[in-house]
Amino acid sequence: MSAAAVRAGAFLHHLQLQSPDPEKLAAFYGDAMNMSVEKLGDGRWHCFGPQRHMLFTKGQTRGFDFSAFGCRDAQGLAELRERARSEGLSPADMPSPLLTDAFSVRDPDGNGVVFGLARENLDEMQGVRGPLQHVTLATFDVGAIESFYAGKLGFLVSDRVVNDTGGIATCFMRSNHEHHTLACFLSSRKGLDHHSYEAGEWDTIRDWADRFAARDIRLMWGPGRHGPGNNLFIFIEDPDGNWIEVSAELEVIRDRPVKHWPHGERTLNLWGNAILRS
Repeated sequence: MSAAAVRAGAFLHHLQLQSPDPEKLAAFYGDAMNMSVEKLGDGRWHCFGPQRHMLFTKGQTRGFDFSAFGCRDAQGLAELRERARSEGLSPADMPSPLLTDAFSVRDPDGNGVVFGLARENLDEMQGVRGPLQHVTLATFDVGAIESFYAGKLGFLVSDRVVNDTGGIATCFMRSNHEHHTLACFLSSRKGLDHHSYEAGEWDTIRDWADRFAARDIRLMWGPGRHGPGNNLFIFIEDPDGNWIEVSAELEVIRDRPVKHWPHGERTLNLWGNAILRS
């Protein structure tokens, strides 16, 4: 199996979300997630902070356009583009205000995925640590999503969650040394489940929670600790109902076999209650 995405050192760079009121949603992210806000010439809104970017455009509530990954260098990006072409994914050039030499493909659920090289001088703002770290998809078919990202684009599977009938309920995939940069949950809908920012260590999760409290933003889940990835977490909701995770101490993988976990509360949260998608 190809590991093209891993060899490219792909990392989650930004997402584009739809909203009936993208200006309002961008203002929320700017304040809550400690980012600057600007309106782009094409009508989209761009939020940016140290190692975190989000794009918002006019559309439906909780609409999800694409996840965009930066690659370590031009050689890795070229290999990944050729891999997509050889798999019949018809990679299309993707002009981007945030990435150069970018191309896009679509997964089996119609979600866009973009790869490119990060533009320079976009991370000047200082703020609370929290690089954008992973995206998690909701899907009717975990196997199809795994086959696309791992089988065709060269992500590697770190862990799977298996239900009582032997079906795969969750798949965690990586495109670099971090336990997962992309995951998918079996769900009653398709699209975005949540996206996550990496705080680094527990004390920074405390700082984020204090920041949310000062803005009267209540935690909807956590603090807790996931089984797969072993990371600490808190969750909030944005005004459109999108879930935002702040995570810390995510497992770093050098080389190990894929682990399989039972589908249950203690897999999703070793400390307490869990939100089971299926």
